[in-house]
Amino acid sequence: MHLFYLHGFASSAKSTKAMWLAERLRPLGLPLHCPDFNEPEFKTITTSRMIGQVDNAIARLSGGPVVLIGSSLGGFVAWHAAARQSFEAAARSPITQLILLAPALDFGTNRRMGTVGVEQWRDDGHLDIVHHAFGEHRQVGYELYADAAQYDSFSIQDGPSTIIFQGRLDDAVEPVMVERFARSRSYVECCLLDDGHQLHDSLDTIWDRITTFLGLKGSR
Repeated sequence: MHLFYLHGFASSAKSTKAMWLAERLRPLGLPLHCPDFNEPEFKTITTSRMIGQVDNAIARLSGGPVVLIGSSLGGFVAWHAAARQSFEAAARSPITQLILLAPALDFGTNRRMGTVGVEQWRDDGHLDIVHHAFGEHRQVGYELYADAAQYDSFSIQDGPSTIIFQGRLDDAVEPVMVERFARSRSYVECCLLDDGHQLHDSLDTIWDRITTFLGLKGSR
């Protein structure tokens, strides 16, 4: 089994949740692959580029089932990477399970990015945001949104076995949207938690559910 962690927007492969997962998987002999979506340049990030990075990383594996763990925008990428996996790749390293943490499943159709409207972002050509991994303001191009618009999560009906962890107090991803998504897909389990977008107060609960979902003997 190969496990990947797909970090969120303005985060990194060394985020708090990435390190948390790696520490818990290490005693089980399971390394965690963490593509860095900030590379080669954060300003030019797009969903298509991120999916391509995931595809390329999976192609380098020796074979075996793949589990994608996606956080926020990384959850959006995980969902579409699984949907678009080629037949050849699936025959060698199939994406068999998804674990989505506060997934931004409506990213391609959401008309706002924080407090800035899409129209202003389009007119300016870029958006200034606080990049949490770099600890400073960075620009991201409008192409991120324009490209994401072609990825409609709700139009995809089939997928691998999926578990979603969603905070009821999330101010970035709408819990109602996530519930609606899960309700119409029998293979998707949605776990609502009394937590915010980062889910930091629920990590022990999430780990317990992950070990059951993956058939692992958990270790806190």
